[in-house]
Amino acid sequence: MTTTVAHGPARPTAIPAEADRNRAPGLLDGALHADLTPEGCDLGYWFRAVPEGTLAGDPMGRTPDVTVPEHMLCEGPLRQAVMQELAFRSMAEEKAARAISYLVAHAPDLSGMDFYTTQLMDEARHAYAFRGHLLELGVETAGLEATMEDLAGADRDAVLAPLEEFGLDVLRDQRDYVGGVITLTVLVEGVLAPTAELSERKWRPFDPAAAEIERAAGIDEIRHLSVGTTIVRRHLEQHPEDRKRIGDLIARGVELWSRLPVRELTLRRERLYQQGLEQHRDIAGDYEVWPGRRLADTTAEERMATAAEWAENTQRARLADMGLAP
Repeated sequence: MTTTVAHGPARPTAIPAEADRNRAPGLLDGALHADLTPEGCDLGYWFRAVPEGTLAGDPMGRTPDVTVPEHMLCEGPLRQAVMQELAFRSMAEEKAARAISYLVAHAPDLSGMDFYTTQLMDEARHAYAFRGHLLELGVETAGLEATMEDLAGADRDAVLAPLEEFGLDVLRDQRDYVGGVITLTVLVEGVLAPTAELSERKWRPFDPAAAEIERAAGIDEIRHLSVGTTIVRRHLEQHPEDRKRIGDLIARGVELWSRLPVRELTLRRERLYQQGLEQHRDIAGDYEVWPGRRLADTTAEERMATAAEWAENTQRARLADMGLAP
């Protein structure tokens, strides 16, 4: 007689739609509507869904036949804008990966440990992919770190360092698992995700390789936001007495955001992008950056305002799903 021994959860037979690069929703739609759990997004899910579905075998998260256009290899405002953006994004993802190691360490259950192990890998891959595109844009490997420092070192120190200090106080010093999930889901990814969505859209006509890299990262972020929301919602259902403490943490984080020079940083990059847009209107053509609005007709201020509105809507929806609606 043959005995079958089960070694873990049943292996899925197909790539889940939310992880499939061809079927996954956009980051904004997914962030607002996806409902995922840490048990459903475990290690088995990740090893099948992400390498095969989201990345399709490419660690950069894009199709190999999508090349970097010639105009992105020539010095100019478009190239500078994408390089500044990707250098900053890579630094942000690196800091996120390092911070998430504390969520792995302090997770109270195996499902949380497994999930945040996968998210750590996601964030490290994002940092790798953004650095990789800088190399594709002509940055020399030997000078990559120095170039990134020149491009985004000051912005990292002004924006990312204070956020990191805030997060490490919660994660490392206080060993506050749920507070760390809140910090990551609401105060970091919940705010930055809409900016990433705009980035994917605005680079698609000019640098389709960068847009594909952003698309793959965005698919991961849908999962991160949704599972983080589930973890917090469950915690508050089980520990309603923790609601005030969590609310105070969010208020402190929002106050920190209000003091950071994020608007100045974003406006500087969007104005640089605007110069490139003016130079290459023929490439933008009739491409719509959102329904009914041609990219060529937008301004730096309009794109910023739209991304800010997306961020507010996303954050409000996540808080409501957690049971923390004001």
